[in-house]
Amino acid sequence: MTSDPIREFYTDHPYPPPLENLDRARDLWQDENVHRAEYHLLWPDKEYRAGFDVLVAGCGTWQGAKFALCHPGARVVGIDVSTTSLEHTEALKRKYSLTNLETRQLPIENVADLGQSFDLIVCTGVLHHLVDPDAGLRALASVLRPDGAMYLMVYAPYGRTGVYMLQEYCRKLGIETSKEEINDLTAALQALPEHHPLLSLMRGSRGALNAEALVDALLNPRDRTYSVPQLFDFVERNDLTLQRWYWQASYSPRCGDIANTPHATRLAALPERDQYTLMELWRGLMANHDFVVSRRGNDERLKAHFDDDRYLNYVPVRRAWTVCLQQQQQLPPGAAGVLVNQTHLFQDLFVIVDQQEKRIFEAIDGRRSVSEILGKVGVEDAPPIRSFFEKLWWSDQVVFDTSKAQ
Repeated sequence: MTSDPIREFYTDHPYPPPLENLDRARDLWQDENVHRAEYHLLWPDKEYRAGFDVLVAGCGTWQGAKFALCHPGARVVGIDVSTTSLEHTEALKRKYSLTNLETRQLPIENVADLGQSFDLIVCTGVLHHLVDPDAGLRALASVLRPDGAMYLMVYAPYGRTGVYMLQEYCRKLGIETSKEEINDLTAALQALPEHHPLLSLMRGSRGALNAEALVDALLNPRDRTYSVPQLFDFVERNDLTLQRWYWQASYSPRCGDIANTPHATRLAALPERDQYTLMELWRGLMANHDFVVSRRGNDERLKAHFDDDRYLNYVPVRRAWTVCLQQQQQLPPGAAGVLVNQTHLFQDLFVIVDQQEKRIFEAIDGRRSVSEILGKVGVEDAPPIRSFFEKLWWSDQVVFDTSKAQ
């Protein structure tokens, strides 16, 4: 294996920080609807199944082990270039007896050496560190099955402005990765001016400005970013299609405060790709893009449509982190609750529901179709109801199993 500063960096500074305990993650995934929600986000048009082949490309210290633990019916292969990361993964494999996990030290560009193909490829925080990200993405696509899906994450430019300012600061000052240097850098970070862009990225939390935790961002020897237009180009020139954003609400002018501005109508009239581009500019602090890609030709059948009665046969499944908050003293008049996806980074992304909408939401059990839900709560299909289900979908409160609506 040829020398690569990234491999050496992650061998000396494994990331994410190693974990010894995955019990909390395992407990969350005991709920079958958590599995269904993830599955139908990736494959809305297929009937749910627990057994599939997964590649975690750049598995880090625990991501591959976590996937194998939480998906006991899946067959998981984790690859990484860092021996340290793989050692931590192997320790978790032994601790939890993960017979469904195999690990290999292998660069993404050589993934074909596995001699396998996969239903799902997970590659988060890796492609942007490669010498040639296109070569890495093409390699992953070569082992993706025809109806497979890839869950990817790459860095975004605007939210990482503070990171790149401090990267340049560290380069020019000659900061290295010794313990003493990291301690000195931590002290300097604690003295950052309150309006520095890095503090904006940390949502104003100085407690998060620990250089030990930020080594991966500030002292990394190589990374790059992709704006929304650059991301579409990256995906499409490698013969793939962007199926959806993993969290799509922040990219949509239908959701959040932008929907209440004079620009909402003009934004909604644009092609979706242009909407996403402008929302990245409007939001300003997107630091990464999480998204799902598939092979070209699969994109239309994987979309949820609300322009005809087929949607009545969709089965909505709640996202695992969605809750209904009901503090009466904080609700506007006529509201019965507020739906919040707790993983959203932007605080304006919530859905206010009235009493009827709350009853509809509470009837979503991951098994009933929209038609059956409306029958249970005694509501007839009408444009406002259709719009409500579409809003739930765009706002990342539900995904849909559309397999019965074809």
